[in-house]
Amino acid sequence: MINGSGEHGAAQTRFGTRIGGLLAAAGSAVGLGNVWRFPTEAGSGGGAAFLLIYIAAMLLLGVPVMIGELAIGRHGGKNVSHSFFAMSGGRRAWGWMGIVPVVAGVLILSYYAVVAGWTLDYFVRAAAGGFALSANISAGGYAASFAAFSSSFWKPVICLAAMLFLTAAIVAFGVKRGIERASKIMMPLLFVCLALLAVCSLTLDGAAEGVRFFLHPDFSKITGGVALSAMAQAFFSLSVGIYCLCTYGCYFRKDVDLVRESLSVAGIDTLVAVMAGLVIFPAVFSAGIAPDAGPTLVFITLPEVFQRAFGGAPVFAYFFSLAFYLLLVVAALTSMISMLETAAAIFIRKYKIARPAACFAMAALCTLLGIACSLSFGAWGGVRVAGMGVFDLFDFLVAKVIMPLCAIATCLFLGWVVEKNVLRDELTNGGTLRQPLFGFYRLLVRYIAPAGIAIIFLNGMGLF
Repeated sequence: MINGSGEHGAAQTRFGTRIGGLLAAAGSAVGLGNVWRFPTEAGSGGGAAFLLIYIAAMLLLGVPVMIGELAIGRHGGKNVSHSFFAMSGGRRAWGWMGIVPVVAGVLILSYYAVVAGWTLDYFVRAAAGGFALSANISAGGYAASFAAFSSSFWKPVICLAAMLFLTAAIVAFGVKRGIERASKIMMPLLFVCLALLAVCSLTLDGAAEGVRFFLHPDFSKITGGVALSAMAQAFFSLSVGIYCLCTYGCYFRKDVDLVRESLSVAGIDTLVAVMAGLVIFPAVFSAGIAPDAGPTLVFITLPEVFQRAFGGAPVFAYFFSLAFYLLLVVAALTSMISMLETAAAIFIRKYKIARPAACFAMAALCTLLGIACSLSFGAWGGVRVAGMGVFDLFDFLVAKVIMPLCAIATCLFLGWVVEKNVLRDELTNGGTLRQPLFGFYRLLVRYIAPAGIAIIFLNGMGLF
């Protein structure tokens, strides 16, 4: 029987298995940033030196907030608004935190879907053999091809709408039959693609130089800017601060060890980023291209890399490019699923709107806003708000303002508002688990994590 929230009974509002919940949470964290942004940032930051700071920042800044979001969500068990209200001991002011996932989810889905749509288009191009033969596009033509595509109207809009409505179709099936089932398929597929790509990339001539750059630390590369960049990447990579994980925490069973799950998610997220580095850096060095190619890496530099590295073997070029852009599509979808669920959940569970209606209405709204984001690369390129186009404005609001400020608020909430025994009870599952580092965790969320995230926020505001 379908209840008023659109769920098929209470069981549908929980993940059915531990591995299902873990893969869903990992899918929320793993996204285009791991495959696209991380190698770009690591390339600019000197490779291995960047990686070491990234891991330390993830453990000290990202993981504590992730543990907290999962704990808040599971404690309330319904939605983000109710969870903050319940864990605060009934303080109504904290219930307003439920607005954050709706606003942040809509904003981030709107501009994220634009880039996700680009990956879908490139996957279709790769399937058609567009990157297998150097004769297909003349030298330097990839930049012109991408500029023409991204600045056009219909094709990017069709692609972003396709990604959004595919996401809505998955989420509309519910927590177990939609989100969990999709995660169990897509996350293993993502790792298979990464493993095959890494093997191919590591066998290229000159690949060893790329591996050395990525994994052999050169501490002379560490500067204040590199450290801040690594801290920001580690924090943003886990998708904390927009309450995707808080929403998923509502679906976790009471016997799940939240600390272990959070460390597992962080480990999977880091592993994906490292594997992406082992795909990209050997191929880039083999092709003789600078490892700090910047944001054009995926859509302009890498198609050229495919041709240079596999120019003598079009079949390998075909399968490498096809697998790579399939990887990007899957990574985009796993994150979009959590974002849409986060934005729609409060309407589904608090206001009792049927799940399919809430999901597709959210997809339609994000498509409309996504069109504005997409047009900022073309017809609306001259439209500026505070000196930024619509795409950059949405990105700025989410990544530079909402995420860090909400993460700081979460830390202060956990460290200073929530009763110590309530937090301990949630992390120890009512005393059935040993958490010997609980005292250190409270130290992190009270002082260290909010201070570190405040530095990221101030840096994002241009103060450093």
